[in-house]
Amino acid sequence: MMERALSWIPLLVAAVFSPLAVGIIRKVKALFAGRKGPPLLQMYRDIAKLLKKGVVYSQSTTWVFRAAPLLALSVGLAACAWLPFGAQAGIFSMTGGFILIAYLFGLSRFFTILASLDTASAFEGMGANREAFFAVIAEPAILLSFGAIILTSGNSSLWNAMLYAQDASFAEYGVVPSLVLISFFILALSENSRIPVDDPTTHLELTMIHEVMILDNSGPDLAFIEYGASLKLWFYLTLMANIVTSIISLTGWQKTLGTFLTVMILAAIIGIVESSIARLRMKKVPDFIGAAAAFAFLALILEGVL
Repeated sequence: MMERALSWIPLLVAAVFSPLAVGIIRKVKALFAGRKGPPLLQMYRDIAKLLKKGVVYSQSTTWVFRAAPLLALSVGLAACAWLPFGAQAGIFSMTGGFILIAYLFGLSRFFTILASLDTASAFEGMGANREAFFAVIAEPAILLSFGAIILTSGNSSLWNAMLYAQDASFAEYGVVPSLVLISFFILALSENSRIPVDDPTTHLELTMIHEVMILDNSGPDLAFIEYGASLKLWFYLTLMANIVTSIISLTGWQKTLGTFLTVMILAAIIGIVESSIARLRMKKVPDFIGAAAAFAFLALILEGVL
């Protein structure tokens, strides 16, 4: 019973602290720009304010537009429930969990694209077109990265794959996941609409990708989308943090605490990266996302050699 109760820790930590990771990114970017910036807890306030507002629906929208925000939030929560956090396993664990999570995020993206097309707006359709195109490039990189971890650990369960690393040497486990870590970092930027792929704060017509697809969302629907986006970011940060703490062979509560601190450090690193480089030109984005697939493919090749 106690073990079952503890399995809720990864989901609860994600639900509580995922907006904080976004706050850290914003704060770091503000400091690099010489500004005070918003408070670390600003996203909590934004979500609470949106939940109190009303929702406006266009006459052209159908049930798809209303279902997409709930699905985005549900997928984010489900993914974080599957993901172990440090030494603590998630609520769910099954063979093929990697693949299921990849397709859950794909389902959420599919409904978000349909919802943007459901508004009958050519502007939002443009964003949907870009989102679909970049997804075609990103999803193979995600599957290749997951595949490298599966082959290295010999297990397609997220929890068992991380357990494998605790008894393995760096030569056995560290080289391949280090390349996968780079791949996941690139994917974390692209899949979460971060610079240099996208800018979540932009309002320029020619550069918007994800943000343009949610222009018609308001009130609680927008809160669900923003909260779901923070959970998706938390998923990638936690996945990378689990790999880092596994490579350096932390165990027990040290691994759990180390994972939390690593998540916050990775969020700060994303803020530094976004402050140090400019947004890529649209035609250069496929090359950047393709680099994630290249690193993941190299990891697969090295796994066969090692």
